[in-house]
Amino acid sequence: MKTIIVWLCAAILAQAASAASAQNALPQFQVDPFWPKRLPNNWILGQVSGIATDKYDRIWVVHRPGSLTPRERAAEQNPPEAKCCVAAPPVLVFDQSGNLIRHWGGPGQGYEWPESEHGIFIDDNDFVWLSGNGKKDGQLLKFTMEGKFVLQIGKQGQGNDSNSTERLGSPADVAVDVAAKEVFAADGYANRRVVVFDSETGAYKRHWGAYGNKPSDEKTAAYDPGKPPSQQFGNPVHCIRIDKDGLVYVCDRTNDRVQIFRKDGSFVAEQVYEKATRGTGSVYDLVFSPDREQRFIYMIDGMNGEVRIVDHASKATLAAFGRPGRQAGEFTALHNIAVDRQGNIFTAEVNTGERIQKFRRLDMQE
Repeated sequence: MKTIIVWLCAAILAQAASAASAQNALPQFQVDPFWPKRLPNNWILGQVSGIATDKYDRIWVVHRPGSLTPRERAAEQNPPEAKCCVAAPPVLVFDQSGNLIRHWGGPGQGYEWPESEHGIFIDDNDFVWLSGNGKKDGQLLKFTMEGKFVLQIGKQGQGNDSNSTERLGSPADVAVDVAAKEVFAADGYANRRVVVFDSETGAYKRHWGAYGNKPSDEKTAAYDPGKPPSQQFGNPVHCIRIDKDGLVYVCDRTNDRVQIFRKDGSFVAEQVYEKATRGTGSVYDLVFSPDREQRFIYMIDGMNGEVRIVDHASKATLAAFGRPGRQAGEFTALHNIAVDRQGNIFTAEVNTGERIQKFRRLDMQE
């Protein structure tokens, strides 16, 4: 009997240790060098400036055809200078196997297509939102998944105004609260704010700057890790995400920080990452892991060329992977990140990176 009790105790302890180990285990990823498959029609990607997933686990990409060089578009020349290549349409959709299953985008009737394509977001009602960071871009665009135009918020124009209620200033990214019928914009490359509109009508609702204060367009000093944090967002305000608790996370890229707000714009907290990083900054984009508790934040650092795994609760960095480079699993101008329901990560690269990569989650997610 005593032997049985000892064995049972050992089994219980082993089970508890295993559960604790699983609880503390970090997600494990491996690059898939064969994803996606070759594009049809001699198409080639330019700078990939936005990536997102939808609830069907399809991967949406927006890229910049205009960023391609004449040599990269040699087959488009008249006469053609080489067998390849031709610029792909701006919006591309892939399945889990890397097959291209849909494509559309570009100028059309009734809306102003961005000068420089930037962010893409798929809301829970299956609408596709696009933004642009060109110098004239002051608009958000809403389409169906098939590419039918639905709504334009704002308009193109000159100059910036972080307190405008009529147009944006080179917005970088959007997030949508479908229950509240609100679209939140990270605004942006010219402006220094978060701005919120009615996602059905486009009507202006509210905006705020760093720490929830009124934004200013007055010139600010370049980021200096030895000085107190800036009271204004830097340019660009590069990402915006809403977590399971309804908190709004904003990437203040060049100030190396995330600021967190309630949906009404009241400030909650901030967290700095890789404080010594200058240049283009350390906080480019983020997504939450797809488990019910959203245990992890996957954050990308374009200047240091890595994906950061952050504990959602404490905001502490747990691990990172990647480095600057051009091989599979390395990054050149890492710019955006997305995650699917299986926990796989997808990344996008701009400048001379011009590609997307998939990192398969190897361990079992909860």
